Amino acid sequence: MAIIKPNNNTISAITALPAAIPTGKVLQVVSATKTDTQVTSTATFVDVSGLSLSITPSSASNKIFLVVNINIDGLERYMGVKFVRDSTDIGIGDADGSRTRLTVSSMRNQSPTGDNYIMHNSSASFLDTPNTTSATTYKIQAGLHYGSAQNLYINRPYTDDDATYITRGISTLTAYEIAG
Repeated sequence: MAIIKPNNNTISAITALPAAIPTGKVLQVVSATKTDTQVTSTATFVDVSGLSLSITPSSASNKIFLVVNINIDGLERYMGVKFVRDSTDIGIGDADGSRTRLTVSSMRNQSPTGDNYIMHNSSASFLDTPNTTSATTYKIQAGLHYGSAQNLYINRPYTDDDATYITRGISTLTAYEIAG
């Protein structure tokens, strides 16, 4: 059987995709899934354990399309989530005074008990341009953006009785490398 050598190179000598591969194609997919719960009581944003991944773009002109789907809850009504590349916040709103910059906000009903038994789903997507061929880490941070006296819960509701009406969920982060 003959060995096909793209652009007359050995397989190990190939460092970039052939020009014949069109832009916009998905080149690789990396995902992270969080099935356990997490509780934080800080008013600052913290890393969501398990929602971190590393992806190495094959070309500096390629983009990374991020999708997060997270279940959060807390007695405080104001919860938020943001994307982070390495140690830099990305996909967040513009700075404006003291307003909190984040990717997506979730707000629970202020009902005394009616909302205590369900998780609140937040989803977001963002097309990033990391301009690198180095391994790049993406992660999700979550936090309360108003008040600090209450807890923020991930993959579980505020009320956590051992009963069938109390739920557990999963949260996911997926990164797609898109040919540029």
